[in-house]
Amino acid sequence: MIRIDDPLLAGLDVYIVGGAVRDGLLGLVCGDRDWVVVGAGPDQMQDRGFLPVGADFPVFLHPVTKEEFALARTERKSGRGYKGFTFYTGCEVTLEQDLARRDLTINAMAQRPDGEIVDPYGGQQDLERRVLRHVGPAFEEDPVRILRLARFAARFTEFDVAETTLALCRKMVANGEVDHLVPERMWQEISRGLRSEKPSRMFQVLQDCDALGVIMPGFVFDEALGHQLDHARRELDPPLQTMYALAMYRTEDRKSLATGLRATSECAQWAELFPVILQALSRPPEQVSPDTAQAMLSLIEKADGLRRPERMEALLTLTAWLLGHDQIGWVNALRAARSVDAGAIARPLASAGAQAISSAVRQARLEAVRQTQS
Repeated sequence: MIRIDDPLLAGLDVYIVGGAVRDGLLGLVCGDRDWVVVGAGPDQMQDRGFLPVGADFPVFLHPVTKEEFALARTERKSGRGYKGFTFYTGCEVTLEQDLARRDLTINAMAQRPDGEIVDPYGGQQDLERRVLRHVGPAFEEDPVRILRLARFAARFTEFDVAETTLALCRKMVANGEVDHLVPERMWQEISRGLRSEKPSRMFQVLQDCDALGVIMPGFVFDEALGHQLDHARRELDPPLQTMYALAMYRTEDRKSLATGLRATSECAQWAELFPVILQALSRPPEQVSPDTAQAMLSLIEKADGLRRPERMEALLTLTAWLLGHDQIGWVNALRAARSVDAGAIARPLASAGAQAISSAVRQARLEAVRQTQS
């Protein structure tokens, strides 16, 4: 915690900015705090012992608390997309100028260490009215802000998006600005939105401003999927991999979409496996094969459940939730198959060769699965 009488801050004009101010006013638990320093230069910060870490513009770490202190800056559009900006951090840059470059009014407030709020763009009023509104025309210069808007809509579910802000987002899409989004930033925002309170709102806002098909081409989203995502988030509190798999299960070209989003390999794998498991479990095993145990073991092997049991059990849980009936029989089959001691079977068959050992181990697993059916 930074003290008001912190000697490193003595004589500096410093403010907490962004999300910490917003969340504090909403009565929420604040996470990391970001600070802005007005009227100082890099040399002055380093002379006080702050540690430089910024690559694109001067950001410094407090040597004790390790909190980030950025010099107040303005930015000018110099190209397309997220990185198409040049920054200026002269000592004459004011706090109001620094806040003006931020995305939403509720994120464009500052607070002095003594608690005084600085709110030049009506953030407190928009908090009270529960409105997500852009600060100014500079919003349209950065396409990431469309994703941030959608993600905030998923987090702050009682907030409405201002019509003027939606209109500005549609203009950005029409102008091709969204075509220049950096995939890594897309995934950062999409993944956070999937873990927010109401993920459907993220996709709905993107759809409402015509950005969804550009950002996630081929993605199938409708009210039914939105309902499933919101209920899964609330009832299961699942990890990101599960939420991503559920979001993608009705989309055909999941591999291309995962590549375009730069989704993690784990999320991409879960998304590929879930429809396979869902399809298999939507029908009784005896409809897939006359030998129920054979069908179950084949799916376990296909899903790599013997090596990745936690993943398969998580996907079985999701499937059970989506279909509305438990899958304890499948879980028991998975655990039975994994209980087989492959080493004990292999030792007396060492001279028989790998194929004979593999066949014997699989037969033992099959019998173990059959035992769960009796």
